[in-house]
Amino acid sequence: MGKPTGHLLRQLRSLMKNKHHLPEVIQAYIIPSEDAHQVILPKVDVGKNTELSIRTAGSLRSAIFSEYRRRGRRYSPPHSPLFGFTCYLFNFLIFIICIVQNEYLASCDLRREFISGFSGSAGTAIVTETKAALWTDGRYHLQAEKQLDVNWTLMRDGLSETPTQEDWLIQELPSGSKIGVDPWVITHGKWAKMSQSLSAAGLSLVYAEKNLVDLVWADHNRPDPPFEGLMVLDISFTGKTWQEKVKHVRGTMKKRKADALVVTALDEIAWLFNLRGSDVTFNPVFFAYAIITQDEVSLFIDDSKLNKAVSKHLGLDSENDNNQTKVTVCPYEGISDAVKEAANSGARIWISLSSSVALVRLVPKTQLISDPSPLASSKAVKNAVEIEGMREAHIRDAVALCEYFCWLEQKVPKDDLTEVTGAAKLEEFRREQENFVSLSFETISAVGSNGAIIHYRPAEETDRMISKEELYLCDSGAQFKDGTTDVTRTWHFGVPTKWERECFTRVLKGHIALARAVFPNKTTGHRLDTLARMSLWDAGLDYLHGTGHGIGSFLNVHEGPQGIGFRSRENEAPLEAGMMVTDEPGYYEDGAFGIRIENVLLVKPVELQNNFKDRGYLGFEPITLFPIQTKLLMPSMLTAEEVDWINWYHGLCAEKVGSALREQGRTSALNWLIKETVALG
Repeated sequence: MGKPTGHLLRQLRSLMKNKHHLPEVIQAYIIPSEDAHQVILPKVDVGKNTELSIRTAGSLRSAIFSEYRRRGRRYSPPHSPLFGFTCYLFNFLIFIICIVQNEYLASCDLRREFISGFSGSAGTAIVTETKAALWTDGRYHLQAEKQLDVNWTLMRDGLSETPTQEDWLIQELPSGSKIGVDPWVITHGKWAKMSQSLSAAGLSLVYAEKNLVDLVWADHNRPDPPFEGLMVLDISFTGKTWQEKVKHVRGTMKKRKADALVVTALDEIAWLFNLRGSDVTFNPVFFAYAIITQDEVSLFIDDSKLNKAVSKHLGLDSENDNNQTKVTVCPYEGISDAVKEAANSGARIWISLSSSVALVRLVPKTQLISDPSPLASSKAVKNAVEIEGMREAHIRDAVALCEYFCWLEQKVPKDDLTEVTGAAKLEEFRREQENFVSLSFETISAVGSNGAIIHYRPAEETDRMISKEELYLCDSGAQFKDGTTDVTRTWHFGVPTKWERECFTRVLKGHIALARAVFPNKTTGHRLDTLARMSLWDAGLDYLHGTGHGIGSFLNVHEGPQGIGFRSRENEAPLEAGMMVTDEPGYYEDGAFGIRIENVLLVKPVELQNNFKDRGYLGFEPITLFPIQTKLLMPSMLTAEEVDWINWYHGLCAEKVGSALREQGRTSALNWLIKETVALG
């Protein structure tokens, strides 16, 4: 049974009919998914003396900003439209849409979790006057079952019998109903798609005013927003100065005949300026916007975040009058006016349709360039310094993992170790490594049936003993100054069953098939996904999540535009040399166990005997170097090529990670590594 939500839904439904907060009664309401871009609104009291006007063109943010100033608090509310969106659906509906851009939010932004109790990173919640339903994908079906209370109906997204959110709305709402959305927190692309589907059925998608969940939350101890400074990332980690990156993007803008580029994605801004922050849990980003022209670079940010090192880095203290080589800092809340001013000047403005409709709609269609941001692809293709940094970060990460699994093997037979204590110990080992900053996501430390919850979070109420009788799945990662890691291993500290071994072997066969793949340049990840599933399909098995995602360099652990999944995506980016993706097939048996094997792979050119039409061919290099437990294998199911790959990979682990363990004097972990990388016969 999840947390009680009936009283929250009653408050929300009451607000939907309250014209004091909305210009008209609405029939539905949309809340940001935790898999969406984030919007942070400050925690303020909403009473008779606090007038919060509509957020369009920044007026709500300005009103809140003024309220904080009035109270003597220096706070410029981060409000990033690329990090979340809230929609108001008519006749009492909460609808949470997965934008899949940045699933980690500040605690004050977990609106969907607050109203429904469901804490997964992706989901859509719809509440009408009589019903409340939540859509989430296969990663979270079991988790949602446990976390939703009796007020909610779980819609298992991805199954053929589950209606889409639009179809459900059309079925539930009468013709003429209006479906509201906060224009600051829905992307233009999503707005256009939803509007077209709903209008065809006589429903209207319209802009709405205040965030009603925030109004409800104001009475329930909403956490305060984050407020942290920035870190300058040295060129020894970035490989390029921010000035070089600006020069490159200006060249791209010229080719596209763009006068201005509006940047709204937080990881793109952090990457462009070689800065890192901590406004979003696990992701080293900060709340800001940027506008680049051929003459100026403008950064819209709360200037109290800028210490002396950052000011020097951006040239703010420079006497150089050349605006092309320094940054102009503007108020965070001034982004709307800046976009309108550029549009009014007749400039051709490049702004991705992944930006909020509130910003995109300020640009006339004749002046709009709506291509994906050029920074997304530039960031995804790592330079030589970033690649080497990622290699080194993963070796140090593997050192910590060797310490952890060595420690587990010593402790599990005789001590009372749990999922929670295990995750804490792994973080201790990671903190000992050079350049460690934080975890890159909350560690998934899962025993037995908890492992079948794909994105399980260990907690006191669900904590289980790590034992010799059940499989243990550990999915974890870290943020180092020179790289981001994400690795999953499944382990057994006793004697696994034949079925567990068969399933594990099939998962590994899929992992190897993808890791060994050779494919033409410009191939999309969607075309490779089948390789990772084929062995499971042969036995009538599968998994309900994507096979791989991009990963940042001391940035977001989930990074686009590349990925590997069973669904083709609009404008899917092809794989290019220098990109990194994960390889993480799995198998999950409800109530029993979960299996996943995950490595980070580098996309790199390969030389072949032939080169059809000079297109060039690509392959993968494993960046993650940590043993795969051979005790869980059924060798008879493996081909000679697969055995060779395992032995080659384990030899690489022993060489690279073993050297680091020797240098750090970690003898016990080294001996454990040697034992776990013995070649298969």
